[in-house]
Amino acid sequence: MATRTPIAVTRAMEELGESLATWRRLRELTAAEVADRAGIGVKTLQRLEHGEGATLESVLRVARALGMLDQITAAADPLSSDVGRLRAAEKLPTRVRRKEPR
Repeated sequence: MATRTPIAVTRAMEELGESLATWRRLRELTAAEVADRAGIGVKTLQRLEHGEGATLESVLRVARALGMLDQITAAADPLSSDVGRLRAAEKLPTRVRRKEPR
């Protein structure tokens, strides 16, 4: 069953889309040029830039075409956070399962 998109996620999609559009303009590239370099359709790029959502692959393809893929992947690096650095020495489980109540 599909749920409504949380407001925070909607805002993040809009902000990311605006940022990607700004990067595109800073690089003086047309939407068609970025879409071609990313291997996606212009309509997909336009939806992404307007915060209407896209697949993660499309977002990463556009980031690569704009030369900012490393920045996005670095932002998700757990070792760049305080919690990640504190827990880096711990042996992390390969799976996380909730225990069934008895």
